[in-house]
Amino acid sequence: MPTSNTLYYGDNLDILREYIPDSSVDLVYLDPPFNSSRNYNVLFKDESGKDSEAQIAAFEDTWHWNDAVERAYGELVTAAPERVGQTIGALRQIAGHTSPMMAYLVMMAARLVELHRVLKPTGSLYLHCDPTASHYLKVILDTIFDPRNFRNEITWKRTSAHNDPKRWGGVHDVLLFYSKSPDRSTWNPEFQPYDVDYLDAKYRNSDDRGKYRLSDLTAAGTTQGDSAKPWHGYDPSKIGRHWAVSRDVVEALSKPDTASNLTTQQKLDLLDEHGYIYWTPRGRSGGPGFPQFKRYLGKGVPIQDVINDIPPINSMAQERLGYPTQKPLALLERIINASSNPGDLVLDPFCGCGTTIAAAQKLGRRWVGIDITHLSIALQKYRLAQMFPGIAFNVIGEPLDVGAAAQLARDDRYQFQWWALSLIRARPLGGQEGSKAGKKGSDKGIDGVITFIDDATAKPKRLLVQVKSGHVKSGDVRDLRGTVEREGATIGAFITLEPPSRDMRAEAASAGYYKSPGWGRDYPKIQILPIADLLTGAQVQMPPAYGTFKQAQRVEMPAAEQQGLDL
Repeated sequence: MPTSNTLYYGDNLDILREYIPDSSVDLVYLDPPFNSSRNYNVLFKDESGKDSEAQIAAFEDTWHWNDAVERAYGELVTAAPERVGQTIGALRQIAGHTSPMMAYLVMMAARLVELHRVLKPTGSLYLHCDPTASHYLKVILDTIFDPRNFRNEITWKRTSAHNDPKRWGGVHDVLLFYSKSPDRSTWNPEFQPYDVDYLDAKYRNSDDRGKYRLSDLTAAGTTQGDSAKPWHGYDPSKIGRHWAVSRDVVEALSKPDTASNLTTQQKLDLLDEHGYIYWTPRGRSGGPGFPQFKRYLGKGVPIQDVINDIPPINSMAQERLGYPTQKPLALLERIINASSNPGDLVLDPFCGCGTTIAAAQKLGRRWVGIDITHLSIALQKYRLAQMFPGIAFNVIGEPLDVGAAAQLARDDRYQFQWWALSLIRARPLGGQEGSKAGKKGSDKGIDGVITFIDDATAKPKRLLVQVKSGHVKSGDVRDLRGTVEREGATIGAFITLEPPSRDMRAEAASAGYYKSPGWGRDYPKIQILPIADLLTGAQVQMPPAYGTFKQAQRVEMPAAEQQGLDL
């Protein structure tokens, strides 16, 4: 297990089994594909030489029954705990033997078994899903975690309104919250602010302790114990009630083990001694009107299992990064605050654009993120660097030398292309414009683009990128030059795995220079960027005020906290 914060590239099932030890994680949050048949067009095929079902699902947001799923099904039935195998076998009868839903459930079950294994006894898991599969997933989670460890089905209102035909508008996601054990899980109460109108209407009294409202010291019904006995002349049994004393306040005023041994009358005396009881004018002499409990204004309204105070990320939100399934940072902060402590380890096995990772870093937790695409890993690296300048973390699974890059190109040249583009922070062009996984779209010879602004007109300009993993020649550079001119772009970058020839460099040099009006500098109009040079720190030459992915908001953190995070 790495001692520092780590991003892993690869299939999360393999990484969980290879790298994450038993009982090492404090909190798991996962936001897997929902099997809702939506196609987000940002993720691509795995380069490992075998199909990765996690990858295919992430791209198409659906799963398919194939040999990999059949093997996973066999493992669950024969090698997983017996209850898990029985449940998966029963679900196959319900959901269909080889249906996409059953494929999704099999692959999710395999991962949930591993996530249960890596959780500490005090750990918790939050699975973010939608009503398409939440009921099936809850059955699987009940089987793996035990129904006694189910804590909540949390509803998050993710959008304002939907006009869905012939049904109620679907505006919510579901979060299934489980703990590893029934009574040892970490829990930190979280609170929401009170409504101002509510405060004005209910908390109209105050004393030295603060604002309070009056509430009953009794509850309906009579009993045979000391809660039915008179106190200071008031007999609740005569009006069909019994004393109901706030346990939390009594325990706060005395030691918990002491509080449990007090009679009801002694508890009432304790409350009265500390000023928690309001007496009517004739109260202590047994006059009319029962004494009341002074309920003081607390920290806020305890968080509920319906979240409607955290809006989705709208099109103008500062934190929006252009990632289609991005969740609000505030949502993850609430989860992490509630179910972990500073220094704890947070794991997100489908970490996408890295909201969980960013929230964990911000709140002083250690973290591990896993994703199956180089695009996601690149986006997370940029986001972390922008939000937390100087942050240190590991990235495992990316090529570190030309040999590994060449192997990646042999395995899957499209995945190589996305990785190569990430080295200069270029946005993959086809990935945002509807190309299918493993297929080139209508890219006109352009693999990536960087948009920048470098003059007072604020007119966006483009740097076009082409990536080549095979044999290259001077004609390729000449073609890129023609594409840049035809498309009205400013600069062209040619990323090549093979070393460029002298003729290629001469062809690039003949294109001349672009003079930046904002910076007064000349930049080569056509640039050749060998992978070997990029791996040693070379970058595209262009005006410095640019960004491919939207900039994440910087987080200011105390030096001591930051030092503690960079382990």
